[in-house]
Amino acid sequence: MIWETIVLAMRAIKRNKMRSSLTILGIVIGVAAVIIMVTLGKGATAQVTAEISSLGSNMLQIRPGQGFRGPGGTRSSAPDFDLSDVEALSREIAGLKAVAPAVNRGSQAIFGNKNWLTSVMGTTNDYLVVRAWGLKSGRLFTEIEAKAGRPVCFIGTSLARELFGDNDPLGATIRLNKLSCQVVGVLISKGQSNFGQDQDDIAIIPLRTFQRRVSGNYDVSSIYVSVQDNISTTITKESIEKLLRERRRIFPGKDDDFHVMDMQEIVSAMTSTTRILTTLLGAVAAVSLLVGGIGIMNIMLVSVTERTREIGTRLAIGALEREVLMQFLIEAVVLSSFGGLIGILAGFSVSATATHFLNMPLVMDPAIVVLAFVFSAAVGVVFGYFPARKAAQLDPIDALRHE
Repeated sequence: MIWETIVLAMRAIKRNKMRSSLTILGIVIGVAAVIIMVTLGKGATAQVTAEISSLGSNMLQIRPGQGFRGPGGTRSSAPDFDLSDVEALSREIAGLKAVAPAVNRGSQAIFGNKNWLTSVMGTTNDYLVVRAWGLKSGRLFTEIEAKAGRPVCFIGTSLARELFGDNDPLGATIRLNKLSCQVVGVLISKGQSNFGQDQDDIAIIPLRTFQRRVSGNYDVSSIYVSVQDNISTTITKESIEKLLRERRRIFPGKDDDFHVMDMQEIVSAMTSTTRILTTLLGAVAAVSLLVGGIGIMNIMLVSVTERTREIGTRLAIGALEREVLMQFLIEAVVLSSFGGLIGILAGFSVSATATHFLNMPLVMDPAIVVLAFVFSAAVGVVFGYFPARKAAQLDPIDALRHE
């Protein structure tokens, strides 16, 4: 009996192909919109997490002044750090993997007849440990080069491309303003940072080389700290703040004149924000599913009106009310389910295309796909029930008289 009811429902749908297609359009758009919004949201979350993680694993960044100065930020009036601060952090803070002092400045990089405006950083080999940054080719600074301030450097892949093209830069001598230095290593590509800066457009020289031959002082503008995997960055951050307050003679009740930025906190904040936005976008897209459900209900009501005599005939020859109810209910569920399947395919296609052009990872959530399909089927049940109940409760005599 159920199979016969399904066959009758399918025949009714086939008789009105155009109307059935227009009916499921709202469900298709709703399901596709939910999948697209959630997929793009998750892709954005994954991209943000990957970009921030590329800055370094379990990294703390310490800078003078209140708050973090992003690109274009003004320099703080707070005093810079010095090497004794770096040594104190390494000696007195437990659970650190590496501590890297750093100073940077813009510089014109020149090789032959090519020149390029880049960023020059003075630091130590530990900077690569903190940033989880390896060498594509070449070697690290030797201990003698680091202590004596020899003119050697690593360069990023972007700077290497601008100055050398496809040629190997190892062993070549480039000029960074007035400083001539030999390229001893090429860094692995990091890509753009979350601020849109090209992390590969950089030249790294030993800290002492920078201090003696570029800046002319022994100030340290940033300290990068890598925390061991089994140690809490929050606890380490508190220990660093306590130590630096003592060293910089900041009395109780006074504000810090430095800022310790925890990359894990930034990752959590940004991913939480993108998740909230994804949820909101998915909820907005789900509204179209309700609109599609109302469309199904309207079409089914029209169908009941058009098929009143057919319903009356079925009831007159012995069909039960529940059989008529089931027939119209199945029609509504089939329409919404079929729309859900098409919506899933459309959502996949548009999501894959959008993530490709937006250059973000494609992160599909099977739970959302299943939820969207189940919700579309539920829409058919909920919005199809009222027209189906109306058809089942028709009086056979009145239905047969209907013109």
